[in-house]
Amino acid sequence: METGASLLKKGETSKEIYLLSRLQEVGHESDTPVEERLGLHFDLTVPLSRYVVENSGALAFPFKRWQIQKVWRGERPQEGRFREFVQADIDVIGNGDLPDHYEVELPLVMVAALERLREYGLPKATVHANNRKLSEGFYRGLGLTDVEGVLREIDKLDKIGADEVAKLLVSECGANEDQARACLELASLTAADGTELAERFDALAAAHGITSEGETAESYALAKQGLDTLAMIVDEAAAIRPGSVIADLKIARGLDYYTGSVYETFLDGAASLGSICSGGRYDNLASQGNKKYPGVGLSIGLSRLVSYMLHTAGAHASRVSPAVVMVAVWSEDERAASNRIANTLRSRGIAADVAPTAAKLGKQIKYADKLGIPYVWFPGQEGAGDEVKNIVSGDQLEADATSWEPDTVNARQTVVM
Repeated sequence: METGASLLKKGETSKEIYLLSRLQEVGHESDTPVEERLGLHFDLTVPLSRYVVENSGALAFPFKRWQIQKVWRGERPQEGRFREFVQADIDVIGNGDLPDHYEVELPLVMVAALERLREYGLPKATVHANNRKLSEGFYRGLGLTDVEGVLREIDKLDKIGADEVAKLLVSECGANEDQARACLELASLTAADGTELAERFDALAAAHGITSEGETAESYALAKQGLDTLAMIVDEAAAIRPGSVIADLKIARGLDYYTGSVYETFLDGAASLGSICSGGRYDNLASQGNKKYPGVGLSIGLSRLVSYMLHTAGAHASRVSPAVVMVAVWSEDERAASNRIANTLRSRGIAADVAPTAAKLGKQIKYADKLGIPYVWFPGQEGAGDEVKNIVSGDQLEADATSWEPDTVNARQTVVM
């Protein structure tokens, strides 16, 4: 739980907060301001900021942390969206300042994590990055003052389309039709390297009279600051994992507390799923008097990702049990020997189960097959060595529990609950 005041720091999220009430307050909740009530946290960043402030004297900065935990939101339940779900977060928090190289490091960590899941049938993931300073400088250069409002409307592009966003920019943000069109032109810019990004942005800015001289000089300088950081992120990420991070200037992140880089991550061929990993830089969320603790973080919506994998895994999803191998039992008197083999395999990181009964061997194999366990282990008898059978291919070979390794494909098939 967090106070309403803490939960509201992220901007227009009050409709998503599950507020709590004491029994004596039921029917009179509106008498207490939201800021003074308690609510369930809807992400893991707000609790982190409080933790950092409360424990700053005991932390070594930059403070790196990962966290996997449930969060709650007032969502309309639908495929891929839940009121209670699990997030997997990583963040780096600085004391007073935070070098921008962390804005490259963190999206690459997430790309590496998602890359591991490709072994289970997940499509390739690409991080789309923008920088709010770039967008803000451009909007202010156009003469727009409601920057947060423009960002919130641009964030709706994938949901409602350019025409509807243009109408909202005019009706909600005070833009005229030319300014709205310019905002959409900026949002359409994408680039895979810093040089291309700089050239395309400078051409667009010049076309709308935003330059380093005259009345727009200050706005251009702010945009250039964001542009340089974004170009650095794209280029340095490309040097480590080519194609993993691209510049996409429609990425806005509707939450107000982001101050610099922002990220959304998409899977190839899964546009309807939306972003499965998002985040950004926040300089003002955690503070103590005049001291600030800037941070950058990303979060994987784990429940949404797992839901997608279970619905689309197809041939990859062929196991009910997480076990890779089942150890057969010749007789109940010999179960201890089977248990020792299973424990040896487990100690090496190989998921193993033991047959529930000393039934006929054919029944034990049928049981393993029903659970999708690809291997059955036969303990050696009368001085003979152990053997393991691949019940998919039919191959049966001698094996030693201290050194045997399963085939990679069979070991990593997706488990279907």
